[in-house]
Amino acid sequence: MQRQFEDVLLGSIELFCLAAELESFTVAANAASVTPAAVSRSVARLETRLGVRLFVRTTRQIRLTDAGRRYFEQCRLALNQLAEAEREATGQQTTPTGVLRISMPTPYGHYRVLPLLAEFRARYPGVTVEAHLSNRNIDFAEEGFDLAIRGRAPGDSGLIARNIEDAELVVVASPAYLRSAGKLKTPDDLINHDCIQYALPSSGRNLPWLFNLEGEVAEMMTRGGYGSSGDVLGGVTLARHGAGLFQTYRFIVDKDIAEGTLHELLIPYGGCSRPFVLLYPHARHLSSRVRSFVDFLMEKLGS
Repeated sequence: MQRQFEDVLLGSIELFCLAAELESFTVAANAASVTPAAVSRSVARLETRLGVRLFVRTTRQIRLTDAGRRYFEQCRLALNQLAEAEREATGQQTTPTGVLRISMPTPYGHYRVLPLLAEFRARYPGVTVEAHLSNRNIDFAEEGFDLAIRGRAPGDSGLIARNIEDAELVVVASPAYLRSAGKLKTPDDLINHDCIQYALPSSGRNLPWLFNLEGEVAEMMTRGGYGSSGDVLGGVTLARHGAGLFQTYRFIVDKDIAEGTLHELLIPYGGCSRPFVLLYPHARHLSSRVRSFVDFLMEKLGS
């Protein structure tokens, strides 16, 4: 195997990442105990090698270019992996440390994962957690995430998928809506009701509602004058304020049902669920912080 990187180049990458994190050549130089000129030369060396500008420089500040930010994310991930490998090789990785970056859907983050993070960090105070809440699919390599939680596993053989839980679905509506609504005894009666729609971010198509009919899960397309997309919490808010019926996860509306803000409907046809899946890149050796979080999440939420 031929060498691709000289020692001086690896040092330049470290100084570049430090400057990107601290947004200053001078501050990075102080942190690394070198001169600002040394940091500047290191960045210039990388820009010459890559043939792109990594920073936009002014007299008062520096900021990463688009190419610089992509390069920084990749370099930061690579340097973290090198540090992890060194700690593991020397037996120092008995306690998880470092930054753990997690992407998760907005409702699942707010209601299931974020409430657990304080307990996780109490167990592993050396781990810094960066939680990214979004309903879009992320690119692990490009964006530097360690883990992602999604509603389904993508067809990517480079990712490991572990089912966290099957989240139960319920149909709810506000007392105000139900006072003026027609009868609702079976799913067939939904045709006469305002059913709030939720469009999938990936396709833009409305999500079918699921019902238990004679022991089988049946999909049903509904209709209504309201729709939401991007965040399922929009549909819940509409339902709370009398806009119509909505099918959503029980963990979101449990408190509303208990307090009477929303009523659960079509209970005999309930019990259906949708999965939430934990995704991470396939690797022979998971870092201890990733492994610890996977074990912790499965302990707390695993089916």
